[in-house]
Amino acid sequence: MAKVVRVHELGAPDVLRFEEMDVGAPGAGEVRIRVEAVGLNRSEAMFRAGRYPVQPQLPTLIGYEACGIIEALGDGVEGFAPGERVCVLPRFRLGTYGVWAQQAIVPASCLEPAPPGLSPAQAASVWMQYLTAFAIIEVAQAGIGDHVIIRAASSSVGLAAIQLANWAGAVPIAATRTSAKAQALKDQGAAHVVATEEADLVEEVMRITGGKGARIVFDPVGGPYVETLAAAMAERGILFIYGGLSEQATPYPHWHAAFKGLSLRGWVASEIWDHPHRYASAKARILQGLAQGHLKPVIARTFPFEEIAAANAELESNQQVGKVVVTM
Repeated sequence: MAKVVRVHELGAPDVLRFEEMDVGAPGAGEVRIRVEAVGLNRSEAMFRAGRYPVQPQLPTLIGYEACGIIEALGDGVEGFAPGERVCVLPRFRLGTYGVWAQQAIVPASCLEPAPPGLSPAQAASVWMQYLTAFAIIEVAQAGIGDHVIIRAASSSVGLAAIQLANWAGAVPIAATRTSAKAQALKDQGAAHVVATEEADLVEEVMRITGGKGARIVFDPVGGPYVETLAAAMAERGILFIYGGLSEQATPYPHWHAAFKGLSLRGWVASEIWDHPHRYASAKARILQGLAQGHLKPVIARTFPFEEIAAANAELESNQQVGKVVVTM
């Protein structure tokens, strides 16, 4: 028997319920892992609260990013062995499997060997953040001197984008609501920090860029503020919206887009991992960045498994800088 988390009703973190479950043997194409650590994501919080595009079928398992040790292989699984440490990538639909557990069965197709030199907590927080942030490299082709506005910059994906921008020679501009995290963001590599509730983003970006604006914007929030982001952009810039944390309608900034020739681009990490050639290329670059020290996952705080509700509350407090991780 293993302790697992299931959701029986939608709501705040306190709806998470521990249960004892016989996880059983993996089926064809599956593996069973002993979970060592899980990285928490905003999508899981929205799923648990019933605000995700896919509605849970209750009761449901939850969680889809982890590091663990393989215990058993199902029929047809090749390339992995019991005892191997692996990362679980969120390549399955939330609720179909769940890794917030001491043991979990997951599809072998969502596994990668854990990168060398990383702790289980670090390995549990690599792939979602870097593959999401990789949009600024693969699609926007950020390069030397490009200014990149990174909204929600203190999140794990925001910090990943800062690291990738710096590695590419670009200039990351961290956008955060208040100045409370300004020094922490500078310590994490932000060239500039703009507190959007305390300063005019457009004025600050134009000052920083000498009036040209930012060529790339990377935004997980969406909503009406997209108009402001578009106003801060350079001609022929690209604006990525990779989330809907505002939970408000996102307008199309027509006149800014028209006069500047802007591109607005939806984005999710599955756009990379659903295409083998793109996934192989991005994975190789990310592993290179980890090995050479250009990329390093930032852990804001770790919680023991018994405090997973508190860990979720911490994630949703917006106080952290980096990834919130739960260790088993």
